[in-house]
Amino acid sequence: MINYFKPFLVVLLLTCNVFAQVYSDSDVTVCRLKFSYAASAGLADEPITDVMADIGKTFLGTDYLSHGIEDNGDEQLVINLTGLDCTTFVENTLVFARLIKMGKASFKDYENELQKIRYRGGNIDQYPSRLHYFTDWIYDNEQKGIIDDVTELVGGKPVQFHLNFMSTHPESYPQLKNHPEFIKEIRKQEAEIGRRSYFYVPKERIGFVENQINNGDIIAFTTSIPGLDVSHVGIAVRMEDNRIHILHAPHVGSVVQITEEPLSAYINKIKKDTGIMVLKPLDPTQKNLTDY
Repeated sequence: MINYFKPFLVVLLLTCNVFAQVYSDSDVTVCRLKFSYAASAGLADEPITDVMADIGKTFLGTDYLSHGIEDNGDEQLVINLTGLDCTTFVENTLVFARLIKMGKASFKDYENELQKIRYRGGNIDQYPSRLHYFTDWIYDNEQKGIIDDVTELVGGKPVQFHLNFMSTHPESYPQLKNHPEFIKEIRKQEAEIGRRSYFYVPKERIGFVENQINNGDIIAFTTSIPGLDVSHVGIAVRMEDNRIHILHAPHVGSVVQITEEPLSAYINKIKKDTGIMVLKPLDPTQKNLTDY
């Protein structure tokens, strides 16, 4: 979902309505194929982080699609599994990994889990209820026991984010442009995020903590772009060189792919990125004790 030439795209641009869902027959087919693959590969018996990496790789070659889940009407659960941005790629991979571990395999199960992860408290209530900023997504999904932010444990340093991009650029968001009454709520959310404490690993330190990042962890790239928190997200994969690379949907015109360079080399080429946050997906079938 990131476009380094259009900074407003780095905010989570996800859309979805309390009583409706939007999807195609192709989405149902993709969903069925993911569950079929998981069953044949015995993924339910694997650690959830390995399931994340394996299912994420089944999206390799999927087209990058900007604004793929945006809709001009009321907020509703928009599904698009045939075109992904960086956030929807990670989000959908997490949904499938959790369902596979829980032994659930219906499209309705998929819808319910996607809504749970995408929305504040799992409830759809107009556009502001979607978790637009990724640090808000982290906080809310940690509260729901879906992920664990382990950034501090792997050597992260404290950071606070001063967010205002959405509220000061409403023209970049059709829902805010068409419904200016939502801006006040977005501004309140930005202020609340700014009062929280987070951690990040500065990019010059990533090489030193790489051995503490697990295959299948979620990686969020922090940014120096004013008013924003995270510019990009992907999934850590440990490759044949025993280095962590990033499985991600990088930008418009590309497809889901794995970086040729290890994470530390990849992020050091991006001037506006300041470091990373490391998020551990939690197994929904177990009491989760952090093993970092």
